[in-house]
Amino acid sequence: MSSYHEPATVTLKGHNYYNGVHRYIMEYWRKFRERVAARNRTTELDDDLETLEEYTQRWRSVRVIYFTMFLMALGFSIILTGIWPFLSELDPTAGKEFMGLIVAANPLGQMIFSPIFGRWGNKLGTIRLPLLISLALFSVASALYSSLELVNNVKYWMLASRFLIGVSSANIALCRSYLSAATRLNERTHAVSMVSLAQVLGFIIGPGLQALVTPLGRKGQVWFWGAMHVNMYTASGWINVIMSLGNFVMFLPGFFEEHRIAAREIMVMQGGTSERETWKAIKPNYYSAWTLIVAFFVLVFNFVLLETLGTSLTMDMFAWTNNEALYNMGIFMTIAAIISLVTFVLIEPLCKIFAERYVLIWGGFSLMVVGRLLYIPWGPDPPKLAIAYNASSNLSLDDPLYLGCPVTQDWCPELPALTLTQFIIGFALTSVGYPIGVTLIQTIFSKVLGPRPQGVWMGIMTAAGCLSRVMGPVFVGSIYTRLGTYWTFGFTSIMMLVSMIWLLFSNRVLIPPVFEKPPIAMQVIHPKDKQNDATPNDESDELLVESKALRIVPSSQA
Repeated sequence: MSSYHEPATVTLKGHNYYNGVHRYIMEYWRKFRERVAARNRTTELDDDLETLEEYTQRWRSVRVIYFTMFLMALGFSIILTGIWPFLSELDPTAGKEFMGLIVAANPLGQMIFSPIFGRWGNKLGTIRLPLLISLALFSVASALYSSLELVNNVKYWMLASRFLIGVSSANIALCRSYLSAATRLNERTHAVSMVSLAQVLGFIIGPGLQALVTPLGRKGQVWFWGAMHVNMYTASGWINVIMSLGNFVMFLPGFFEEHRIAAREIMVMQGGTSERETWKAIKPNYYSAWTLIVAFFVLVFNFVLLETLGTSLTMDMFAWTNNEALYNMGIFMTIAAIISLVTFVLIEPLCKIFAERYVLIWGGFSLMVVGRLLYIPWGPDPPKLAIAYNASSNLSLDDPLYLGCPVTQDWCPELPALTLTQFIIGFALTSVGYPIGVTLIQTIFSKVLGPRPQGVWMGIMTAAGCLSRVMGPVFVGSIYTRLGTYWTFGFTSIMMLVSMIWLLFSNRVLIPPVFEKPPIAMQVIHPKDKQNDATPNDESDELLVESKALRIVPSSQA
């Protein structure tokens, strides 16, 4: 009988042991976080700019901004790997050039409406209403994308849905503007870095989520009497709908509260009487600002080009089916997300050893340059050729005859194929270089601008990113489809190399200015004798007041 109960006893003891270890680790982590938070609060609340409750509310709202930035990036990237196979199944005549227009419609809408949303928010004096309306539009547009199987003229409805998603994601300008107003100077670098990380993760995790829903297959599930189709293509849109509705709730009163502390801090620091007079006295280096904006454009252009081209490039070079391309690219993107997380953790320690501008140039841009060069094909033979699809042949699109580089692309039989090893190494280098580059460009940019309202400048940088995302997909349709891999990756390699050289020559102007409190004029106080007026020869003490320090200096003996 005892032998019968012994395994259960051992199992129970082991279970209790692991539970105890888990509770100990979680309790230690909780206390550690409380100590760090308390130390930060103590440091930041010493100047009486805000109460503890205001501090907590302010950072809760800032974290909502982080999630919003993540969601807007996710809304762009989650369908990138699925657009081409989805479009080609619904409308085989659409072509890759129209696919490029569909992908470009999102950033085009964002680029056009970002200034409008920014001006709207400034006029209202609050970002809540514009953000709520933009998130509602984001939900409707995402639902439209997932319902394309129910409409005619599919490619035009797909174009419209992506444009509306871009219009809704113009709220990024409001988010960046609020972030610059809701953070102190010593918090700005961390806040901008976290926003960069949120966007990078949104761009990278999106295709990973697409890969997770691939097992649903082409048929998937049909709900609500045929009104809602959920399959490996439409599930990504429904994910956007669910997440945007959650984000909508976060911006309701009681959870999101606007606290603009930057204006108060600037006035206290500079001893001014108004925020406007204080920041207008500090002139930013416009050459530095525009250098970083151009660098940001080049960096985002190259990253979006790879994301947009990734699926069709692998199908052309490696003769993968739609399902294989979706699944494999999703795996690559998921691994890239993990690499990006590790890279982000290493950025701050690296910047303590090396100057931020050198980490940007040698850690970000140099890896991106090498990654682009590796995508110039070195294979010994041309890729496998695929014949044009013929619906009357009763063969599926996954038939080997239709897999490979289409003969309609004239360069396919003439240029060597990209090898899988080249693709993986180049992709890995991009996964490290892009997070470093995009994070430090925005961090240095925020510092170069100084303690001034940065809504307009952040809007310009956002527009530059949008322009690169518009041109990237169009570049795929006009250059890759017509001229091939040599022209595509040769041109982007030169673009990255020129940008890197420009940053090297301009690295001196990328050093952020240092702002200090203006010195307070010394005041000499002569104590007066109650009976007689003091004379210069009397024994007295001079109280010299300079800034916040008090120094007692004995006077000379008569």
